[in-house]
Amino acid sequence: MRKQLHWLFAALTLTVAVSITVQSAFAQQYTSVRDVLQNAELRQDFLVQGEYLAEVDGFKVGLHLIANGGGSFRVVAYPGGLPGDGWNAGEPRMLGTATLSGNEIAFDMTERRGTSAGQNIVMPERIETRGTIAIETPQRGPGQGGPGQGAVGQGGPRQGAGAGAGQFRNNPVAIEIPATAGMPAMTFEKQFRQSPTLGLAPPEGAIVIFDGTNLDMFHPNARMNEQQRGGNTLWGGAATAAPFEKRPYRLHLEFMLSFMPEARGQGRSNSGVYVDERYELQVLDSFGLEGTNDECGSFYQLAAPLINMCFPPLTWQTYDITFTPAQYDGDTRIVNSRVTILHNGVLIHDDLELERGTPGRRALGPEPLGLYIQAHGGRVQYRNIWMQYIDEPVVAQTQPVGVPPERLAPFTPTPPSQQVPIVPPVAQAQSVQVDPFATETVMEAVDPFTTTEETETEGAVVEFFQRPRRTAQPAPRPLFPRLRALMQ
Repeated sequence: MRKQLHWLFAALTLTVAVSITVQSAFAQQYTSVRDVLQNAELRQDFLVQGEYLAEVDGFKVGLHLIANGGGSFRVVAYPGGLPGDGWNAGEPRMLGTATLSGNEIAFDMTERRGTSAGQNIVMPERIETRGTIAIETPQRGPGQGGPGQGAVGQGGPRQGAGAGAGQFRNNPVAIEIPATAGMPAMTFEKQFRQSPTLGLAPPEGAIVIFDGTNLDMFHPNARMNEQQRGGNTLWGGAATAAPFEKRPYRLHLEFMLSFMPEARGQGRSNSGVYVDERYELQVLDSFGLEGTNDECGSFYQLAAPLINMCFPPLTWQTYDITFTPAQYDGDTRIVNSRVTILHNGVLIHDDLELERGTPGRRALGPEPLGLYIQAHGGRVQYRNIWMQYIDEPVVAQTQPVGVPPERLAPFTPTPPSQQVPIVPPVAQAQSVQVDPFATETVMEAVDPFTTTEETETEGAVVEFFQRPRRTAQPAPRPLFPRLRALMQ
């Protein structure tokens, strides 16, 4: 019976893998902004897809528009702000669809998720509304070089671009929703967020695994994409030739998902980063999804991320990993591996104990292994990969932007007499306007592994990656009065 179940599981796994590969093979994969903008059928959908933010009466509402092809979108609305910047995992959100026709967009929001406990938010049963959308065509700034689309991806630097390289100004997108039936008028403006560790340079003593110049650190089957104007990138399907030492280390890498509006689920730009070649940190176009244990930022089928921080496709994103290998006595594992992950600068795994491996690569064992970047049918690109050994495990104990410290881990509340307010961190992945076609880094990279880094802001000193002091639960956030009255 056990053998029959084993073969059944193997068959199901193979069926799922083949299904993903077939779907990826038939769905067109666009790997550069330039190619998308030159396609008249895709241009408008791509420019509309993304993150939006509106603010009325001091209350923010975040919005994700996920392109599904042919002018149709999946929509997620986040009362309070965007994920990692005002909205926290588990809080209320509303799901629905939108249809684009010319400059008009029709919304039909029909599904409520999350809990409003302690939030003083009452979600409506359904929202049907129409709005107008304005897209400003990207234009080259004066004196910025010759003609042509010089873009690598939204919200990311163009590596290797020197002085005089082409640069585009922002292409703002705004959705105007008029006041109807007591609901206030709202203007949603598109946001271009960027990870604070994007472009982070290898520190002294680090081992550069990939910088776009060669493939010397990989087995011979590794391949580069030499067509990106911003510099060479690495395709999935690459394994380091030499194993890493069995010591704690920190790993930085950057990745960009392909734009695949016709694909769905696991067939949408699928790849993976196998830490120690045994634990798959999932890479997938999970923009706007639930954040489950098979989506971007998860350890596949093992642990879901604390919050889904996946940015839209064709945006450069970052993983910052601190890994402590398992300890063995001969062939017996006596201490499990542990890992801390920041996705786009926000904590998604906090000193996670990896009690087992994940499928698809190597089994658990005492032998040292390296890094494997999976090719799972998706044409995902990687760059700026480096690692550095550390003497002691460095656990990034910080308050992610928009995530109250009480959500990081279970804790015993501090008595009110001992509570001390914390100073919020700065330079995190906040909703800032970033030129999607910039040729220079817009935001200075922040080293997520530095435990003594200090930044001055308004006379206060903030220590990055220091365990924040716990505070009382925040007061309920009221909806702006007019919308709250409508919802009630």
